[in-house]
Amino acid sequence: MTEQTLDSATATTPSGFLRVIDLRGQHLSWNELRHAVPRQTASSVAEAEASVRSIIENVQTNGAAAIREYAQKFDGVDQGRIKVDPAEIQKAVAELDPAVRKGLETAIDRTRRFAKAQRPADVEVEIAPGAVLNHRWTPVKRAGLYIPGGLAVYPSSVIMNVVPAQAAGVESVVLCTPPQKDFGGLPHPVILAAAGLLEVDEVWAIGGAQSLAAMAYGLTDGQDELEPVNTVTGPGNIFVAMAKRQLRSIVGVDAEAGTTEIAIIADDSADARFVAADLISQAEHDPDAGSVLITDSLEFAQAVEAELAPQVAEAKHQERIGIALRGPQSGVVLTDNLDRSIEVADAYAAEHLEIHTENAREVAGRVRNAGAIFIGSYSPVPLGDYAAGSNHVLPTGGTAVFNSGLHAASFMKAVQVIEYSRDALAELEDDIVALATSEDLPAHGRAVTIRSEASGREG
Repeated sequence: MTEQTLDSATATTPSGFLRVIDLRGQHLSWNELRHAVPRQTASSVAEAEASVRSIIENVQTNGAAAIREYAQKFDGVDQGRIKVDPAEIQKAVAELDPAVRKGLETAIDRTRRFAKAQRPADVEVEIAPGAVLNHRWTPVKRAGLYIPGGLAVYPSSVIMNVVPAQAAGVESVVLCTPPQKDFGGLPHPVILAAAGLLEVDEVWAIGGAQSLAAMAYGLTDGQDELEPVNTVTGPGNIFVAMAKRQLRSIVGVDAEAGTTEIAIIADDSADARFVAADLISQAEHDPDAGSVLITDSLEFAQAVEAELAPQVAEAKHQERIGIALRGPQSGVVLTDNLDRSIEVADAYAAEHLEIHTENAREVAGRVRNAGAIFIGSYSPVPLGDYAAGSNHVLPTGGTAVFNSGLHAASFMKAVQVIEYSRDALAELEDDIVALATSEDLPAHGRAVTIRSEASGREG
């Protein structure tokens, strides 16, 4: 594996944003590919792990006092009441810009229709006469949803978390989102308005890892009580993702949706303007965001580089975009052919994967690992971020290898129900006794034979 810039690869390009990982002519294993693709640095993960552990312990021990401490430290807010008055939520709805309200309502409608269709069906099977098994899905009773509010405002994340929870049938939903200094310690009013449109009236002004700890362990602040939840979900930075990892034994969590990332598989048929814009769109989120181009065409990679300079220069958040694009978590991966590009994409396991190739749908069907796949030139990631109807809370950091994005079943659990008749149990008696004896658990077998003896006496 060689690492260079596009300048050194061949002809000079004007911007020099993306480093290059050149895999051409190499035959790396899947594990080697996992280590070759761009990632956040290990040191940043280790630092987050220690910091989050301290935050969780502080919230568990000191409760509301710890929350106020972090509001001052991280948000610059001298916090009064932590829970948001429901009247503030209704006020935010009343004052919401009509155009923004229309956009939110459109997103709610499409996301709700898709979420309802995702509900898994119960299954009942009679595997023998009198032997009935049922796989029954039940929603959790209470869900805690985290909505980020650092460098940007995410009312869309309110929709993405609340709608699948409601579609699942969750009885009680609580939102946590950071307090904002510009709004007197309240969350951003558009966040509150989105909650109001979804009829959520329990919102707490708590950000970051501390909010997940508060939802997992519960919190009392005067007359206000945040009851512990069964499941916590929501996107966030690396600290939020680490909090989920550390709280897994206390509460259910969704995928570790940390700092955002995009990967794009492209060939020389793609439009460099579109690809550059899409890489920038995710870099806009955070200086640690990952933007990765996977291509078998050096010429196309150079064309994308050439497009980045003017597009970044026109962007409102060009400083953070530039940091993200030049970071170790971003870059161009050069491959020998499309097959290798797909292998690299599977090894990277992107949160968002765009396919800009000929026969894009067929290529997408060959990808195993991704949080969400966006097919073709007119399905950019921001479509899924806002109004496609899909969910934008997706696994990051390579966890799409084993995790899924947020959906209705994320707020549900399966219960197995077993119902056997006397005759159906008797048919299995010898098998159960034999297996119980082989495991030296004779009381297990006795729990069956005592029933057959009772049945004999009754007969």
